[in-house]
Formats: sequence, structure tokens, C-alpha cells
Amino acid sequence: MNCRSEVLELTVESRQVEEAMLALLHTILLHRSTGKFHYKKEGTYSIGTVGTQDIDCDFIDFTFVRVSSDELDRVISKAVTEFKDALGNTGSDGMGRISLEFYQKKKSRWPFSDECIPWEVWSIKVNVVHLANEQERQICREKVGEKLGEKVINVVEVINRHEYLPKMPTQSEVDNVFDTSLKDVQPYLYKITFQITDTLGTSVSTTMRRLIKDTLAL
Repeated sequence: MNCRSEVLELTVESRQVEEAMLALLHTILLHRSTGKFHYKKEGTYSIGTVGTQDIDCDFIDFTFVRVSSDELDRVISKAVTEFKDALGNTGSDGMGRISLEFYQKKKSRWPFSDECIPWEVWSIKVNVVHLANEQERQICREKVGEKLGEKVINVVEVINRHEYLPKMPTQSEVDNVFDTSLKDVQPYLYKITFQITDTLGTSVSTTMRRLIKDTLAL
């Protein structure tokens, strides 16, 4: 199986990291989740509805839509908080990558563990810059909102392509394709990982500051 790989890149200030990552991860998971399956008999099932919720960001001029599942939000928020804290521990401009990998399980014979086969990976590269004053932060608030809008459109365009998705499973195989642990929503099996780099490339940091400087000059 060929695993699709998509990379998104965003430059933010430190207080925007959490909201930006939540916006992108929740957007992807909104399109990679279904309602709960209700099986009537093997091979026959109905799918429950998925509610949605608008979330307004505090530090970015942006509103995103997520699945209205508190359980799913807690899982995503925990991973994002760990990523944000790890980025903050660098103590200066830095960069990191958070990845959302969708996979399906292939059962193995005892005593071997099940094989996890990825079919789609989203990597979000985050460049963090520190700004000098509130005026620069306000400009960054608007610019990051614009960039997030572009990234969300990009995500939707990619997901709407007619490409591989795991086939709908029978009742006995549903746990090989979907995370059934949540009571109100059923995302495809996924895992979130991240990596941190201590030093941000000078070109990225300079580009953001030049963008802010140019905006101030208008």
C-alpha cells in the first residue's frame, strides 16, 4: 500500500502555536471521522451523525470547525499541549513538526503483534518567532489567520480527491480500521507524534519580521 504524505508549513508566534495546531488537526479529523457504527447483523449497519462546533481563536483572527466531541478534543488538546510545551522549552525562536498518521491494523498470528500499516500522514511544520511589541503581534494575528485559511482550503482540496481509503469493515474487523473507544464519534485509527528542532532557520525568522515591517510601512 502506498502511504500518502502531505506537508503543511506555518510561521507563528509562541502564543499562537496551540490554536494553530488545533485548527489544522481538528480540520483533518473532521474529514476523517464518522458517526458511530450500529450493526444490525454482520455486514449490515447504520452510521450515526457527527455534530460540529465552531471554535473562535483567542490569538488568531480565525474560526475553525471541529467535531463536537469533548473526548476527541481532550485527546488532541493533550498532544498539542505537549508539543507546545516542548517548543517552549527551546527558549528562543525554534521549529518543530507535529504529524498525524492514519493507519489500519493487519492481524498477525500469535505470538506476533498486529501490524500497523499507515495509509495517510499529515505533517505540520511549525516555525516559532518572538515579536517585539503588541503592534507586531496584532499584525501577526491577522497574517496567521489568513495563512490558516489557506491551509484549511488546502486540506479540504486534498481530502476531496478520489484516493485510497480503507474499505468499510465488517463488525468483526471494525477495530482494525476505526478508533471505537470514543462514545460519540469514530475517527479512522490515528496517532500523533512530534519532533522539535532547537534553532529556527534565519531565513524563516527574517521573512516573518520583514512581512510585519512591510505591513507597518503601509
